[in-house]
Amino acid sequence: MSDTIKNISSDLKKFAIERDWEQFHTPKNLSMALIAETAELVEHFQWLTPEQSKSITGEKLTDISYEMADIFIYLLRMAEQLDIDLVSATREKMAINEKRFPANHSDNKGSNQNHKDNKYG
Repeated sequence: MSDTIKNISSDLKKFAIERDWEQFHTPKNLSMALIAETAELVEHFQWLTPEQSKSITGEKLTDISYEMADIFIYLLRMAEQLDIDLVSATREKMAINEKRFPANHSDNKGSNQNHKDNKYG
């Protein structure tokens, strides 16, 4: 993980330990919390048009940023619990996707078909 991510992860662990929450921060519980926070993020976009979803400002944008931060926090805690380096895992996944969806392949350009048909995307 990058130094910044390592520092945030360390600060989050310290925060949990100081409150005796570490006992609850299991991969199972954290994955469930991720679902709940993701649902809260989705609520901000429910019923918006695609155009409206791209032009959110002000307090609503701040609220969305906090929901995204909650998701990031739980994801970092889960990565720490499972000893997963998210930066390395992301780079590996990007390399896999480069092979699966080459930019020069015409079927991948401007189509969402691969995403709809692919359970691992």
